[in-house]
Amino acid sequence: MQLLKKRILQDGKCYEGGILKVDGFINHQMDPVLMKSIGVEFVRRFAATNVNKIMTIEASGIAPAIMTGYLMDLPVVFAKKKSPKTIQNALSTTVHSFTKDRDYEVVISADFLTPNDNILFVDDFLAYGNAALGVLDLIKQSGANLVGMGFIIEKAFQNGRKILEEQGVRVESLAIIEDLSHCCIKIKDQ
Repeated sequence: MQLLKKRILQDGKCYEGGILKVDGFINHQMDPVLMKSIGVEFVRRFAATNVNKIMTIEASGIAPAIMTGYLMDLPVVFAKKKSPKTIQNALSTTVHSFTKDRDYEVVISADFLTPNDNILFVDDFLAYGNAALGVLDLIKQSGANLVGMGFIIEKAFQNGRKILEEQGVRVESLAIIEDLSHCCIKIKDQ
């Protein structure tokens, strides 16, 4: 994923407190060519699994999840941050947002997350693992099976991977940020 690493170094912006802003190409304005490359890489990394559904959490995970689902010819489902009045058979959990510094409820219909599903979770960032743990809770509530979690960018210094791997989760990150100290982006060689 040299293209991704190049874009992070070229267009990413660092802010105090370990914040990496990539809204010019990943999670506000998107680069479709980059998203396709990201999808191709997730397909390559999870091709040997028995995944039959892609899952994400709104909103920034939707684009890479859709691209991955499209390339794998699989449906994509996403957990919503607000429960619509029309949702039935809702499963819910609480997630803490690092960037917004608040808790929010995420919901998904049990109609779309079933015990017959082998889930690949795809998201934009792995930091402390809060969103991923919330999704893991939803998957456990549904009786579905998690085959792995794929992240575009992992902030290794925030230990989300360790928390997930201690729960037996396979984690694949396309770019791993080792450090953001002094607003200098340091990417791990993989």
